[in-house]
Amino acid sequence: MTARIAGNDYRSLTPPPLGAWTPSLRVSVVIPAYGDQEKLDLALAGLAVQTYPAALTEVIVVDNGSSPPLRLPELRPEGTGLIVCPTPGRAHARNAGLSAATGDVIHWLDSDVVLDRRSVEAHMRWHHAAPYLAVTGYLRFTPARLPAPEAVAAADDLAELFEPAEPHAWLVDLVERTDGLTANPHRAFSLHVGGATSVNAALLAAAGPMDTDLILGQDTEMGYRLAQAGAVFVPEPLSRAFHLGPTMRMRDKAPIDRISHAFVADRIPSYRWLRSHPGRQWKVPYLEVVVEPGEGTGYSYDEVRATVDAVLAGTLPDVAVTLAGPWDGIGTEGRAPLKDPDLDLVLIRGHYAHEPRVRFVEEAPVTSAPYRLRLPAGWVPGDDTLARLLDLAGDDGYGLVAVLLAEGGQDGEGGAGAERMIVAARLERAAAFARAVIVLEEGEDLDDAVADTFGVVWVDGETYGFASEARPIVGRRGAHRARIEAEAQVARLTRENERLRGQVTKWRDEAGRWRKSAVELRREVGTLRKELAAARKIVQYGLLSSVKRAITRRR
Repeated sequence: MTARIAGNDYRSLTPPPLGAWTPSLRVSVVIPAYGDQEKLDLALAGLAVQTYPAALTEVIVVDNGSSPPLRLPELRPEGTGLIVCPTPGRAHARNAGLSAATGDVIHWLDSDVVLDRRSVEAHMRWHHAAPYLAVTGYLRFTPARLPAPEAVAAADDLAELFEPAEPHAWLVDLVERTDGLTANPHRAFSLHVGGATSVNAALLAAAGPMDTDLILGQDTEMGYRLAQAGAVFVPEPLSRAFHLGPTMRMRDKAPIDRISHAFVADRIPSYRWLRSHPGRQWKVPYLEVVVEPGEGTGYSYDEVRATVDAVLAGTLPDVAVTLAGPWDGIGTEGRAPLKDPDLDLVLIRGHYAHEPRVRFVEEAPVTSAPYRLRLPAGWVPGDDTLARLLDLAGDDGYGLVAVLLAEGGQDGEGGAGAERMIVAARLERAAAFARAVIVLEEGEDLDDAVADTFGVVWVDGETYGFASEARPIVGRRGAHRARIEAEAQVARLTRENERLRGQVTKWRDEAGRWRKSAVELRREVGTLRKELAAARKIVQYGLLSSVKRAITRRR
């Protein structure tokens, strides 16, 4: 039975202690290299003395167009090969090495990283415990002078050669503030770094090769796809390694981030802070909504339109819609369209042909989005429905949020003896279902495996804003009712919109009257001020005249 890990809590596994177990899996260490023969010699010297059995280890060095060409030194592991990848770029070099690898586990290693002699064993004991892990060792960065390869091979503790050294601060902080990546499992993929990470080969095959279209950020983007494939990410402090000098990102963090963020924002929906634009589309959406036809009734144009329009008009802009059907097999009947048996399909395709957020496919493929919502056509989510469901799934880590939309008899009628039917929407976390496929036992329901690894919850559709009158139950009568009620809902919303517009116009007119009144009042105040000033002069003049008369009498 394959071990089942909940979320990213790898602590449920118990890997054997170093030196006290018998391994059986083969590992391929893939080293892309360009130009620096001296550092490559040190990396191979460290691999030559690993405690993991040499018979289970192959090392593939990929010369990425070095001039002069790289060579293999005498001090190297027995199973070391050298291949050439002339296409520039580390991603191309890694893919070339991956194609040549034959191991059960792929261990990425940079050509300027020297492993402690127990490092590969520390990785591999985890891979023997579960077949869907990505393990990353602890890198330290050293400015020390480069020793001889023989000194590396002889050293029991590399710290004696490479001190002073500083840790990979960003990764250490990530691990510490997430309780070893268990407290925030949906960001755990950020741990994947190419300098010292090992990945189960089957898991890597499911995720796909390195993205060669990226300039930077390939490691993180690969980590995201590994998570989508069901990976658990393990930080391994017993796997120690020294990076010879600082990384490019450590030297120029701000400009490096500027470049990588420009590309990974399009491919990693989980980095939502990079998607600050309120309405633009992305290569990989945060949510894919698969609109499903009614059982036995196929797609109805009116139902699909009600659902798709509501999805696209909601408060969640980072969404795409998938419609799976025989789109390539339909045509347009120019003479008698009302007799076309595929008329509804023709109308759907024609209506959304130029809407880039709607995809027409023969069969819904494995999604690249973190979440997929399976929604029966004819059900209309509220403005904030999708965002609320995603908040529920994200906050509590659920692998499946099942939404009860309706239940009843075969044709929407209840009663004793009637067959009960349930209409439900399903918000599925892609990583959870990929993990469930890996651990699934024969005869087991897939949702049960999701419940074990990520959790499942049922919620009421009306509570989350689905229109209860949209499509009460599967069937032609329900579909007809859905169309009528959807049209009624549109009419109600139109009337409400007109009422609000009228109210706004009324408020604007009222504001105009108040502004006009304010102007008139200011003028009136100005007139009163003038009259008051004149009155003061009259009073002052009268008082002065009275005083003068009194003085004259006394004289």
